[in-house]
Amino acid sequence: MRKSLLAGLAAGLLLCSQFAVAQVDVQRFIRKDKFESIKISPGGEYLAATVPLEDRTVLAIIRRADNQLTGTFALAKNSHVSGFWWVNPGRVVLSVAEKFGQLDQPLGTGELFAMDADGGKATVLVGYRIGTQQVGSNIQQKKPEQVHAFLVDSLPADDKGVVVSIWPWSDDPFTRAERLDVYTGRRTPIARAPVRNADFTTDNLGQVRFAHGAGIDNARKLYYRDGKGSDWQLVNDEAVSKRAEHPLGFNRDQTIAYLQVEQPSGPDAVVAWNIATGERKEVLRNPNVDPDSIVYSQDSDMVPVGVVFADGKPSVRFFADDVPEARLYRSLEAAFPGEAVKVTSRTADGQLALVQVSSDRNPGDFYLFNVEAKKLDYALSRRDWLDPEAMGATQPVKLSARDGTDLHGFLTLPKGASGKQMPMVVLPHGGPFGIRDYWGFDPETQLLASAGYAVLQVNFRGSGGYGRSFHQAGAREWGKSMQDDVTDATRWAVQQGIADPQRICLYGASYGAYASLTGVAKEPDLYRCAAGYVGVYDLGMMHTRGDIQRRGSGETYLNEWIGPRNGLVSVSPVNMAERIKVPVFLAAGGEDERAPVQHTELMERRLKAAGVPVETLYKKTEGHGFYKPENQQEYYTRLLAFFNRHLGGATAK
Repeated sequence: MRKSLLAGLAAGLLLCSQFAVAQVDVQRFIRKDKFESIKISPGGEYLAATVPLEDRTVLAIIRRADNQLTGTFALAKNSHVSGFWWVNPGRVVLSVAEKFGQLDQPLGTGELFAMDADGGKATVLVGYRIGTQQVGSNIQQKKPEQVHAFLVDSLPADDKGVVVSIWPWSDDPFTRAERLDVYTGRRTPIARAPVRNADFTTDNLGQVRFAHGAGIDNARKLYYRDGKGSDWQLVNDEAVSKRAEHPLGFNRDQTIAYLQVEQPSGPDAVVAWNIATGERKEVLRNPNVDPDSIVYSQDSDMVPVGVVFADGKPSVRFFADDVPEARLYRSLEAAFPGEAVKVTSRTADGQLALVQVSSDRNPGDFYLFNVEAKKLDYALSRRDWLDPEAMGATQPVKLSARDGTDLHGFLTLPKGASGKQMPMVVLPHGGPFGIRDYWGFDPETQLLASAGYAVLQVNFRGSGGYGRSFHQAGAREWGKSMQDDVTDATRWAVQQGIADPQRICLYGASYGAYASLTGVAKEPDLYRCAAGYVGVYDLGMMHTRGDIQRRGSGETYLNEWIGPRNGLVSVSPVNMAERIKVPVFLAAGGEDERAPVQHTELMERRLKAAGVPVETLYKKTEGHGFYKPENQQEYYTRLLAFFNRHLGGATAK
């Protein structure tokens, strides 16, 4: 007994000395990117980028010839440019989001604005600000318009118009497709959706051909029409086929439509649908993961030619190996081995491409690539204050759950770590349904790795990206098989010799916080502590508080995916407090509507009543995640101090 105690003390002292001077500069990890998105104009004359500031996000346009700022667009405090599209060589259409108290991220307002590259003719095209804030608009309208608008097609061949979907604020759930004039805001009706809450897909000529949404039964439906004025035809009804289908685009002569189709088991497939004959042919399918994103032709943003599969490290597969896009990607991948390469935008003639290069250690560098000369020129980096060589490496992992189900995840190790007998933080993701962890740069993961921890993330059943059956296997499995997957991943790391079994903690946000508290209750001997951030801990409360149950189909969702209220007592952490034997840290925002603060307050009271050591951090004006930099700084400083006391890693500077 004495020998074991002395050995444990020696190990603890060794760990403490290792990190005595290696404190973590939290600010480096919570600091906002220099910019978020960047796109080259169709003529190649300009670059447009979204630049996050402390209380808003600005769209900035730079002339490439002299690197001069030619125009900016910004609204009031807590307003953010959330998306933008070059609609001709000199004009940009953009969407806006606002930060509301209940959420940690800005929420889209459904507005569309437009601005010239020189900053002129800025105007609100669609949205509630019409009539109240003109931003130089010449639109004459007496009252704000109560609709949301979303871009469907930028219509590269049309310098004045785009296709948008219009979602009324009223009780009418049927969306409309309309042509929008990007200078005047005038709209012309194109089509009305045959299904509720539908999105539209256009063909290569800008004609609306698909509508996909869900009926009152929450089953997804796909409709097709031959062209302008044609009747809608039902192509797929999830309630009948037991699968969902999603349109990706058309081939060049528009005889083939490409669909992403769910399968009875395993990941989704890309299927070519012959419109005339109805014949279907599988084009691409990865054995592990769904298609993650689509690669489109260099000379058209509408013709799909390849698919990005996020199977561990992302890879690109093409419909045919001899297409120009395949040659372009292969040459770029050769220039940046070990990195993920993505062409984010191109000039209309296809001669210049803006290329993003990123990895698990690199938040993102951008280059301009001259396709004909095969010449790369560095443009800028998202976080040039971080040295990729100092970051921890993330490796994909695969393991088997106790029932034989394949589980995929990621292990991040500190720079220079041996990967053996490490203090480890298990980090289940939030969501949880349809959400997944990816290989790539993650600031929180890297912060923890910089503090000396191995970080394990697992895409437990219910996560997205691994096919319909894996996703639906999570239904009503909170605290059951979903939790077992997290436990099995932890035990795998111990069996592999990666984790020191005496130094493992659980930590997560939202659902991840639920999984962390449930994990230490169900496995009191496996973990040494737990931290929960903006978590849900009383599942029955989700039926009475929060924004989910207030939605039109929210109660149906809660019953189908989490479970009826009267069946959730035994899987709620607030009812397991007496089973928790390790210290707990809880943090929450007073304006959180997704996971109301009452969840955390009740969890705290139950833990204290059970004699469990518990620390808390409450911020009254924050929501589902802390938004203000000073609150983020305090939160991560407290979190690292908590882990330091129980795992021995570094603290914040």
